[in-house]
Amino acid sequence: MDKLKKVLNGNDSAEDGGALSEVIEGTTLGWGTRVKGFLACFVAGIICSILGVCFLWIPKRGLILFAVFYSIGNIASIGSTLFLMGPVKQIKKMFEPTRLAATIVMLLCLVCTLCSAFWWKKAALALIFCVLQFFAMAWYSISYIPFARDAVIKCFTTCLA
Repeated sequence: MDKLKKVLNGNDSAEDGGALSEVIEGTTLGWGTRVKGFLACFVAGIICSILGVCFLWIPKRGLILFAVFYSIGNIASIGSTLFLMGPVKQIKKMFEPTRLAATIVMLLCLVCTLCSAFWWKKAALALIFCVLQFFAMAWYSISYIPFARDAVIKCFTTCLA
């Protein structure tokens, strides 16, 4: 468990304990604080997504409220992992070659969802971008599970064959 904490904190290198490591140690969050921050952001993301689904049934503005709250929920959910890994490590992992396409599609759909809700005022387009955002987020998320993408591809090819 200590090794897992060191890896998630970004302290997995074998340093001799110099002044720089003491400064880094003093400015990083403790493990308990990281877990609390993760849980708070993740729960906030889930609540925003659920609120978005509830707003979907409101006449006229419901679809736009859904798109906005759903996107805020996804941002909070992604932000929650920043507490566990740290922002630099999270961004590096997001833009690794295996996740690059999913990350770009997810972020692009997130921005397009908000643009279609606020500037273009096209509710149907916002809904389409939300659906694409969901699939991109799911594809991005399963990239962290070994062989999960291969299993999903195999499942779909078996079902469609």
